[in-house]
Amino acid sequence: MPTILQIANTDRNLSKMARGLKETKLEDILNESGPFTIFAPVNLAFSGLETMPFEDFFKTGNIEKLLHILSSHILKEKKMVKNFLNGQRLKALNGKELTVVVNNGEVHINGAKILSRDRQGSNGVLHSIDIVNL
Repeated sequence: MPTILQIANTDRNLSKMARGLKETKLEDILNESGPFTIFAPVNLAFSGLETMPFEDFFKTGNIEKLLHILSSHILKEKKMVKNFLNGQRLKALNGKELTVVVNNGEVHINGAKILSRDRQGSNGVLHSIDIVNL
């Protein structure tokens, strides 16, 4: 069974997230046994960033900002969609608290809607989301 990082790397809709994980060295963590949950913004979500264009994160001095943003999309536990409860609070890898909203079968994490869900790997699960959580 592939790891969740391998799943992200083979999904063309997650290529920006995969590149960010590589550049920030978060992929080193995600190659460990886990378990992890990744809330991976789709490529289109990175186009909507108001702080700066996605490519600018790879310039000198900005990689730490990208590391902080991407590590807020990773949990050090495995959470399937059925495990999310309305009002639940989750702790991201960087310590940021994430809030779960469940409404009419849709799950939102800090306002980001889960699109593709429960993509299981050997070391956790990956969900794609529609916005980048800042």
